[in-house]
Amino acid sequence: MSHAWMPASPCGDGCVGSTPGEVGRLRQTWRAVMAVTAILCGAWIALALLLPGKQRESVVRLWFHAILRAFGVRLEVHGARKFQEIPKRGVLVASNHVSWLDELAIDSVQPVKIVAKKDIKSWPVLGPIITAVGTVYLDREKLRELPQTVNELAATLRNGSAVAIHAEGTTWCGLASGHYKPALFQAALDAGVPVRPIVLRYRIGDHLTTQPAFVGSDTLVDSIRRVLKARDLVVEVHVLDEIAPGGAGSRRELAKLAEEQSIRLTSTQLEIALSTGDNHRARPITPLVA
Repeated sequence: MSHAWMPASPCGDGCVGSTPGEVGRLRQTWRAVMAVTAILCGAWIALALLLPGKQRESVVRLWFHAILRAFGVRLEVHGARKFQEIPKRGVLVASNHVSWLDELAIDSVQPVKIVAKKDIKSWPVLGPIITAVGTVYLDREKLRELPQTVNELAATLRNGSAVAIHAEGTTWCGLASGHYKPALFQAALDAGVPVRPIVLRYRIGDHLTTQPAFVGSDTLVDSIRRVLKARDLVVEVHVLDEIAPGGAGSRRELAKLAEEQSIRLTSTQLEIALSTGDNHRARPITPLVA
């Protein structure tokens, strides 16, 4: 595999501006307590594994939604309410990547298996949660393991699971997006399953925001603190049309189709929050909203 697969984002510290509106310290503390409480309830969620399929999925989905709400984030779903158009048929969910909140938002729509960077496994608190949903970890420093990961994903897709990948391969600030990397799309071709592009957008009021972004020199704690402070933060999950099996002849074509569909997002265009940094004004970067 070529080292060109390893992604790089131009987004950095300057992409994240000051919080346009903050809740008080008491509300921040309350959110933190509720988030920890919701996360700790995960021990009881293990009992959901004993439930029938639909009930199990509903309980897990509601748990992730509860964690999201505890952090003060409201979820909006646009388009289909599930990623799998046909039940028990595998689907590769291809998403952009902005924040650690992405996984919570995706699983609040439908619990899926996620492909993530290996270092996420060691994150405090969130690491065990993301691992619990059946995450497949990818070591970016060992690209020779990539074919094995693709084979593992293809087998999971053949078994009827929904698997989510962050198609850009790294986080962007939320105002711009990167090119979709084709490597993991090979799993959908090998398994003969559709690809479901989705787009995640974060806004405060009627403006896109970079507050939840996890970029530059950010630590996880830095990003969590910004989210706990943010007032009226909303995550939009736009579920776009499936790309049917056979819709592309190669992984590069498939990645390009998914990327083009994501760029052609047809929802209302939003202005950029005034508090956002100026980095993107000096660079020719593809905007998230076409």
